[in-house]
Amino acid sequence: MITITDLSHGILRIPALSIEPGITTVFGPNGAGKTTLLSVTAGVILPEAGLILIDGSPPRSCEIGWVSEFPDRNILFERVFDEIAAPLRFRRLPMEMIEDRTMKIAERLSISRLLNRKMRTLSGGEKVLVALATALVTSPLLLVIDEADSHLDEETAWEMQDALRSNQPPYVLQSSQYQNIADVSDDHIRIHEGFVISRGMNQDG
Repeated sequence: MITITDLSHGILRIPALSIEPGITTVFGPNGAGKTTLLSVTAGVILPEAGLILIDGSPPRSCEIGWVSEFPDRNILFERVFDEIAAPLRFRRLPMEMIEDRTMKIAERLSISRLLNRKMRTLSGGEKVLVALATALVTSPLLLVIDEADSHLDEETAWEMQDALRSNQPPYVLQSSQYQNIADVSDDHIRIHEGFVISRGMNQDG
């Protein structure tokens, strides 16, 4: 379980919040604090006050994957294979393991055909899927997706969700532009002006 206690950062004020394993979608108007919540939960930034634990450990001691709203801004390599393999190479894993894991995650996300393509030649939807593969290749405990569908049409956004569900880590925390994606998540959290104003769990999920 992810537990948040007495959290305060910028506009965000959350006295207590618990998030069960599964896919949780955070939604609300622009400026509500969605990205701040995702960032502190992922350990990208440290909260001004409060405590966040993921299965009893602070975020920065956990394996966490991150997919940003603008995948183009985080591209490090020219070729798709090298982009997906980058987190493994940074960990100095054996070459055979890197190739095996990269090939397997690409296959599971049905993007093997892209591995030898140049990143600059990909469509927006393809770049999001590559970013998702890059985040998942390390088998994270938590995957955070910060409105990666905000520049996608709804059909492509659902393709991303289908790919995510077929390769789902224990915890997924995402924000989305699409209400119907939130509706089919295991849990959803509505934020307004930094406060959690409602939440609801999908009893069928």
